[in-house]
Amino acid sequence: MDVHTSEQRSRNMAAIKAGNTGPEMRVRSLLHSLGYRYRLHRKELPGKPDVVLVKHRTVIFVHGCFWHCHECRWGRVIPKTRPEFWSKKRAGNVGRDVRHKAALEQAGWKVITIWECETRSQDEIRRVLNQAGLRMAK
Repeated sequence: MDVHTSEQRSRNMAAIKAGNTGPEMRVRSLLHSLGYRYRLHRKELPGKPDVVLVKHRTVIFVHGCFWHCHECRWGRVIPKTRPEFWSKKRAGNVGRDVRHKAALEQAGWKVITIWECETRSQDEIRRVLNQAGLRMAK
């Protein structure tokens, strides 16, 4: 049984943002401090990437661990309320992510995914970006 009423749960879910989230802002802040210039949420690209580095032909998705089923402790959480619904919803997100990544790569874009749990420190963000091939000059 849910600890919230349906009205409270609806209000909570409506408050979840799709863009300009804390993890996304941390990634953007680091990129900007390193001299990278980018565009945000380009609607003409598959998946509407969070960050688009046009000059480097690279897109960055900043995924929430829960919503996109990351293998970390937050991504493995299974809600006790309506688990079938949430399992189907999250699996749909993962499938859509795979399709968007394939379409972007087919169009010649490099795709980087940064997980919410990897944005907890600047060093971790740097490590992920470095591993993906972006130069971390500073």
